[in-house]
Amino acid sequence: MAATQTVPELSLDSKSPTLISPRHGVLTVFGYGIRIYVERGHLTIEDGIGADRRKARLSRVGHGLRRLVLIGTDGFVSLSAIRWLADQDASFVMLERDGSVLATTGPVHPSDARLRRAQSLAAQSGTDLRITRSLIAAKLAGQDRIAREKLHNATAAQAISRAHLTLDSAATIPSIRGLEAKAGHAYWHSWKSLPVNFPKVDARKVPEHWKNFGARISPISGSPRCAVNPPNAVLNYLYAILESESRLALAAIGLDPGLGFLHVDSRTRDSLACDLMETVRPEVDAYVLDWLKHRLFQRKDFFEMADGTCRLMAGLCVELSQTAKAWATAVAPWAELIARTLWATVGKPGKQPATPLTGDHGRAGRAADHARPVVFPPKPSRICKICGVPCEKTYCASCGAAHSLKEFDKGRLAAQTPESRAQRSATQKAHVLANRAWKPSKGFGWLDKATYVTKIRPRLASITISALQSTMGISEAYAIFIRSGSRIPHPRHWPTLARLVGITGAETN
Repeated sequence: MAATQTVPELSLDSKSPTLISPRHGVLTVFGYGIRIYVERGHLTIEDGIGADRRKARLSRVGHGLRRLVLIGTDGFVSLSAIRWLADQDASFVMLERDGSVLATTGPVHPSDARLRRAQSLAAQSGTDLRITRSLIAAKLAGQDRIAREKLHNATAAQAISRAHLTLDSAATIPSIRGLEAKAGHAYWHSWKSLPVNFPKVDARKVPEHWKNFGARISPISGSPRCAVNPPNAVLNYLYAILESESRLALAAIGLDPGLGFLHVDSRTRDSLACDLMETVRPEVDAYVLDWLKHRLFQRKDFFEMADGTCRLMAGLCVELSQTAKAWATAVAPWAELIARTLWATVGKPGKQPATPLTGDHGRAGRAADHARPVVFPPKPSRICKICGVPCEKTYCASCGAAHSLKEFDKGRLAAQTPESRAQRSATQKAHVLANRAWKPSKGFGWLDKATYVTKIRPRLASITISALQSTMGISEAYAIFIRSGSRIPHPRHWPTLARLVGITGAETN
């Protein structure tokens, strides 16, 4: 769910707006006084909050724009701008600040009235049941995979698998809804205890219920809407992007997005778009789950409203909107599957509807190596685990040095405990006894110090530290000294190292 940024103080350079351009084919505009219009053939976009303004000026060639996402309702969009987007095959998505979809428009394609008629008569022909079963089967398969492979929750995976197996025998759409609900309950229950990680500087500033995923159902609305913590708010916003892509896909192949099968008719939603997006929800879930496990959330990206609802700030919305292309690619084959299933009831035998979304018909006539392209959503940006500034590693340069020093001090203190000293003493005694008990092997008379220095030691540079440790039974530090050449190990190790680097007595003659 989207929220605008708080109004900043006036900047000294208020007459120079920040220049912006599409990223991953998506340009997201937000704020107040938004202006989208055409000037001298260029699409001109202005947005921002207060004196912090941004501007884009796109020509008709080389602009790279595939989706224009507008968050908010303060401003205007000219008719010529809509025409410019249509001419460039770019889509326009308008979202309310709470994340709900207000409007979508995309490239116009001719539609076949027979396909829409088959859609309206699907309940009579039984096609609605077949389509619903296929869509929910894909959703349950995805949830099963996530529960089993990513959440490692066998109980939830078994519950989802049972619902999936029972799906084939479901004779009515209400029974399919019941199976989906049972699987969903087990699925989201397995998410409940997942921790939500923030940088250390933010962890003490956020509410306690923000620090775990919690329930998917919001205590404010009694539904997933009005999420009360960051991960659920992110899910809701990504689902809104997915819903808009589902609308565009259905309209592109000539179907009515509002006439659904699984979701009942409603004046406040496009039911078929909601049906279609069920297939890709697990992919969105996997994206957010990867974020929870490997990335950090930032306090500045979220805003808690007076009633406890958690909203996304505009900067994060911009980043999440860039995933639109991935969801559009994922939903395209399922939209065409719906069209093919409906066409089978009215179309001529042997003739298939067009595939403008995936291009499968054209691809089938070309070489076999022309596979359908796979688009992955861009990963969330990395931030420092301590201070939260953007960085490519776990810690930024300043925090990394302090963290390393702190960990070094902890290790130094741990090394002086009685247990550690006793363990080192036992290891040293074992090595001394092994050195005293060692006697030269008859088959290694050729292996002397000169051979080790000139033949064996240079080749150790290609051997990993871990291989040296496990082979010789030594510490990591000593393995580093041996590989660098600063230490010469006891002769009892020379035969082992010779075999490790592939040196034989024949090579020394």
